[in-house]
Amino acid sequence: MRMPVVFFGHGSPMVAIEANQTSRSWSDMAAGLPRPRAILAISAHWETQVTAVTAMGRPKTIHDFGASFPKALFDKQYPAPGDPALARRVAELLAPTPVALDAGQWGLDHGTWSVLVHAYPQADIPVVQLSLDVTLTPDARFELGRKLAPLRDEGVLIMGTGNIVHNLRAMNWGDAACAPYDWAARFNDEIRAAITENQPERAVAFASMEKEAPLAAPTPEHFWPLLYILGARLPTDRVRLFNDRIEHGSLGMTSVLIEDARAAVSQAA
Repeated sequence: MRMPVVFFGHGSPMVAIEANQTSRSWSDMAAGLPRPRAILAISAHWETQVTAVTAMGRPKTIHDFGASFPKALFDKQYPAPGDPALARRVAELLAPTPVALDAGQWGLDHGTWSVLVHAYPQADIPVVQLSLDVTLTPDARFELGRKLAPLRDEGVLIMGTGNIVHNLRAMNWGDAACAPYDWAARFNDEIRAAITENQPERAVAFASMEKEAPLAAPTPEHFWPLLYILGARLPTDRVRLFNDRIEHGSLGMTSVLIEDARAAVSQAA
């Protein structure tokens, strides 16, 4: 069965140890999908100067956040196995783009494991993580996603994790339910429309929103994973949004499930 692709608005790493609307939605979404044989994660939190992929048998759990977070979060582990064969397959698909096989420097950062501890809590599905090469253009990221699409027919769930709107400095830390800033809402609405109307070129050109983009994505690494996910979309796919909201005024939780419409109809029947 063709696997879907999904983009998670991952929000705060605290969700990893919380039971709330967001964490429950991740669990519910995973329960409704075919079980993947492996997961390829593209996280906002692994930036490199070249495209790289984790290729170790046992990726470490990386606690890449500040010391102000509680000990319980630092104690959290996600001991999923890696998949060196999948890492080599990713490198093969992305050729001629050079892909570095990382045998131990990285692992699974919180952009990946904070979601997976709820989606697949048994940590028994192999996970490989793909880096964000900071030198790539948005078009190049979309193209890499397109090249990864064959993995969907090989039992691999491709997941991106970041946030469509991500401005921590502007956040209203005291009120998660406050109204979003106007610029945040306009940016989120434009990207939502690009996704639901299957016009990915509008998302690729996100920086052309000259008033909104510098505020909604002041550093674009949380937006970039979405472009890989949109690249892996196929003509027979349908889209479903979940967690479709902005928290704290400027933290977009909108998440995107892209799945084969034919398979979805078959499952429903």
